[in-house]
Amino acid sequence: MPPQPPHDSAHGVFPTPSPDSAPSPADVAAAALGAEEAATARLDESAAQRASLSPLAPLSVPVFRMLWLTWVAANTCMWMNDVAAAWLMTTLTSSPILVALVQSASTLPVFLLGLPSGALADILDRRRYFIATQFWVAVVALVLCVAVLAGGMTAPLLLALTFANGIGLAMRWPVFSAIVPELVSRPQLPAALALNGVAMNASRIIGPLLAGAIIASAGSAWVFVLNAVLSVVSGLVIMRWKRAHVPSPLGREKLPSAMRVGLQFVHQSPRMRAVLWRIAVFFLNATALMALLPLVAKGLNGGGAGTFTLLLASMGAGAIVAAMFLPRLRQAMARDVLVRRGTLLQAAAMAVMAMASNVYVAVPAMVLAGMAWITTANSLSVSAQLALPNWVRARGMSIFQMAIMGATALGAALWGQVATVASVHLSLALAALTGVVAMALVQRLVTDRHMEEDLSPSQAFKAPVAATPPEAGRVVVTITYIIDPARATEFRTLMQESRRSRLRQGALSCDLLHDLADPARYVEQIVDESWTEHLRRFDRVTASDVALRERKLAFHRGESPPEVVRYLMER
Repeated sequence: MPPQPPHDSAHGVFPTPSPDSAPSPADVAAAALGAEEAATARLDESAAQRASLSPLAPLSVPVFRMLWLTWVAANTCMWMNDVAAAWLMTTLTSSPILVALVQSASTLPVFLLGLPSGALADILDRRRYFIATQFWVAVVALVLCVAVLAGGMTAPLLLALTFANGIGLAMRWPVFSAIVPELVSRPQLPAALALNGVAMNASRIIGPLLAGAIIASAGSAWVFVLNAVLSVVSGLVIMRWKRAHVPSPLGREKLPSAMRVGLQFVHQSPRMRAVLWRIAVFFLNATALMALLPLVAKGLNGGGAGTFTLLLASMGAGAIVAAMFLPRLRQAMARDVLVRRGTLLQAAAMAVMAMASNVYVAVPAMVLAGMAWITTANSLSVSAQLALPNWVRARGMSIFQMAIMGATALGAALWGQVATVASVHLSLALAALTGVVAMALVQRLVTDRHMEEDLSPSQAFKAPVAATPPEAGRVVVTITYIIDPARATEFRTLMQESRRSRLRQGALSCDLLHDLADPARYVEQIVDESWTEHLRRFDRVTASDVALRERKLAFHRGESPPEVVRYLMER
């Protein structure tokens, strides 16, 4: 393949410098209307900003409000299904392992299928994909209902259908996470995510109570009927959303390639790595409280099933209350501070639960635990959303969810084993202590130095045009820089950042070569899976990538820009 014109770069032609930031509406008013009118404009702008930071502000967006109500219904169905399936299994068998496997069958698909479902949510029409997940859950619920009413339900069939329902949940979570940032403005995103937490906790209260009432009065089959009805209604509601899907002119990504790129982006993103470490450490230790809560409830004075429900409801209520105050907390403290203090509050609540002897002590502790849970989880969820550009958002959030599920499963097994060997109270106390210590170590060792990275899409780089686009074969790009040898160390450090950027965009590899005969000559070599995947990288360029290229060009000496050559790797 012939060399590209010398003015080309790794991503395209050199862009013109961006203009200065546009004046604010208040400044325009000052110039046009005078000081008095400007003061009024500033007051109006300030009031609008305060309104946008309200915890309920996202609900003023009609589409978000519609989909949020759908999300509440979907999560209520999830909790109802879990309760009904667990109770139904106790009527089919007395085997403890089969009863326990109901929970595994419900959550395992989220861990196993999280990344594929996230990749599908990024490469398909998200609206249609979301609708499909709702109807999938509805069909599974109908099959459950028919099997129960026909008297053909067995323990293995119940586990299989519970797993199938879990597949619907695994498909639904990443796509909803990716949709939310499309519906609200960036300042409203933290509040929108907090409202999602409210939906989860409200459904955690409503779902089991509603399922228990239906089971007691009509039977488990009617819980599945209600699930099917709510899922179908939710799907019909989503169909009212008129989202315009813009397909890529390069066609859909292949699923294996999309999954690879998603994993690669997260691995090469310091921000996402920091978030994943923090969320995994938090849930690894905080899950001890939820895993051992039935035993804690049973050990309280007069404890029983009602006590367990009361403690769950208290935790959900605490999370809902805390969500209302999160906007003020975010203004007063940085996200890492919120995570640290949320971890401390969670540890304090677990320590109190380890010593509690009655509900009068346990209920306030569970309220505090709910507050700590949503504060920490919301802060880290916001960090994850802001670390992901839209093209890979569903894949990134699916990996975030997988970290939660994996840490929860491991933590439940770990602290359950500690409780078996020692005692429930000692297990909770140790989880509280290790949670604080581990979070402090992670925040110290896994630092995030890229919080201000601008991931907004940029069209500054023009895609190259090949005389004869290759149909197959890897593409190798070389970019030659002439560098002052005295600045070589500084340049190599910057090129490490460039390598991470190339790999996040989907390149297979990126290496820096140094000419042994000419100490000033460096060659950056990037390998792409194919010509199409090479072109996709141009659609993934962000404002941060543009700024990074300008920093690299500042090192280059000579009148002409770095030479760019593209090759097709022959087999």
